[in-house]
Amino acid sequence: MTLGVGDDCALLRVPPGQELAVSIDTLVAGVHFLPDCDPQSLGHKALAVSLSDLAAMGAEPAWATLALTLPADLPRDRPDWLPGFCRGLDGLARAHGVALVGGDTTSGPLALSIQVHGLVPSGQAVRRSGAAPGDLVCVSGTLGDAGLALRGVLAGASVPEPLRRRLDWPQPRVALGLALRGLATAMIDCSDGLAADLGHILAASGASGAGAELDLAALPLSAEVAAIGDWSLPLASGDDYELCFTLPPTQVQALTGLAEAGGVPVTVIGRIEPAPGLRLRRPDGTLHTLGRSGYDHFGA
Repeated sequence: MTLGVGDDCALLRVPPGQELAVSIDTLVAGVHFLPDCDPQSLGHKALAVSLSDLAAMGAEPAWATLALTLPADLPRDRPDWLPGFCRGLDGLARAHGVALVGGDTTSGPLALSIQVHGLVPSGQAVRRSGAAPGDLVCVSGTLGDAGLALRGVLAGASVPEPLRRRLDWPQPRVALGLALRGLATAMIDCSDGLAADLGHILAASGASGAGAELDLAALPLSAEVAAIGDWSLPLASGDDYELCFTLPPTQVQALTGLAEAGGVPVTVIGRIEPAPGLRLRRPDGTLHTLGRSGYDHFGA
């Protein structure tokens, strides 16, 4: 970085042999979070969801910019809001070596956008488009915890703390993303739901003839999600921010090392096939039909 906060623009120097990976996410009150949510967890999550995109490309986080829109009366009515938000943002930024290099603050309905910048060696970014028939489909962590927590919050029910943390304090899998450079053939983060996000990999890899079959019995589930018995939670609820990636079968022995490097379990849940489409195989061998594949930003 040549110049950070304080001028009209930041000046960023990309080291030789590196490419700049850039992503931006917007969170809107009443759409992506409840207006009265804990500001510290919101500051954390706002950065986490963007860092998750860098992780999915195998990029190392470097810089971020923040555009924050605040209701005019919020600083007066909730004087602790902005300090709490900054603590949450700063904590995760420090954990991943991210420098806030600029942004904007304005008045209006509560919303925020964070743009992140990461570095990846030239030609080594992991894209969505490299999956090929025979590749294994893998996922990190557990699926459906955030969706189950949100279901409880919206119903006014008590939510166990581990589930609530998965919703409010997601952990971007940056270390795993870096470890997967040169191994994964395709990768995406699960923000809108496993079925929808894997569908993006299949669509991007379609030129090589990519469909997939998932073994639902293999999906990594917490005890709480498994007890519900609702496949839509791990497949379509979203907000997990785990990594879904494809791997050649010859690399299956690397999974243990990947889990150790990433600090999170990694599970094989299916395989890429030549036949287009996504097939969901139940434990009894029958095919499962999913009502919706994931979050639709412009759905009814």
